[in-house]
Amino acid sequence: MTDLIAARSQMAMSLGFHIIFAAIGIALPLMMAIAEWRWLRTGKTIYLILAKRWAKGSAILFAVGAMSGTVLSFELGLLWPAFMGWAGEIIGLLFSLEGFAFFAEAIFLGIYLYGWQRVPPKAHWAAGILVAASGAASAVFVVMVNAWMNTPAGFRLVDGRPTEIDHLAVMLNPSALGEVVHMLLAAYAATGLLVCGIHAFLLLRDSRNQFHRAAFRIALAVGGVAAILQPLSGDLLAKTVAHYQPVKLAAFEAQFKTEPAAPLRIGGIPDTVRREVRGALEIPGGLSVLLYLDRHAVVTGLDAVPREDWPPVGIVHLAFQVMVAAGFA
Repeated sequence: MTDLIAARSQMAMSLGFHIIFAAIGIALPLMMAIAEWRWLRTGKTIYLILAKRWAKGSAILFAVGAMSGTVLSFELGLLWPAFMGWAGEIIGLLFSLEGFAFFAEAIFLGIYLYGWQRVPPKAHWAAGILVAASGAASAVFVVMVNAWMNTPAGFRLVDGRPTEIDHLAVMLNPSALGEVVHMLLAAYAATGLLVCGIHAFLLLRDSRNQFHRAAFRIALAVGGVAAILQPLSGDLLAKTVAHYQPVKLAAFEAQFKTEPAAPLRIGGIPDTVRREVRGALEIPGGLSVLLYLDRHAVVTGLDAVPREDWPPVGIVHLAFQVMVAAGFA
């Protein structure tokens, strides 16, 4: 194993662990705030109990997410020192803003946890809203960094070094909107439907339990709305990738050949030697329609770049297919 593969593998493992807690940390505080709002509106104690339960869960997951996020921050410097040395002055502001959002979330979470009967009810609820908002803001700033790495903007190269940095342009790079919306919706959909499933299972055991019924309704509202909107954000993001990173899109879809009326492939195993996909269900012209709303539009294939510049098509295609299938499931 080369040093590059080892570094990528370690980063992937750390990110895969962290994203679970990050996603729940984005969505659970929102459901917590909704539960408290329902208590303020209806006066039903069941919503107060639910808000307190979800607050405890948010606190525990926040702590775990903070630790795993700290590991990632060290890995950025230890595993990718050359990149961070070059790009640090470009993306450093975004990481700083993420830090501010993180500490804001910690402060308001503390107020929320220990402010029951110590601050006015509406002020307490506002603290919960700020926990949810700062958690989402933290995700926004981090995803903006990832978006910038996909579509760099906001600087000029002089002798190989970035100069004239426009931090607003860095933040609003072409991929930022699509990636941010897609990530937030993914967090709300995954967490909402996970919590919904847990309480649905418990309702099967006790269909009259008002606690599980209230939790089910709130979680379904959050997860259901996000799940409906998620394919739309995915479509927007795919069009952005096709425009700015056509080779990446070709790897997603295992599109080896540049051609009009490119088919949409569902499943299949890419064969990079024969440049074909075995066992895929193909919808003629489907990819061209999805990307350009034109069945005869030309889709750039992997043959547009030298073979040594191809991404690892097999794992990329498989991962993309699994992601889409999980989203629709």
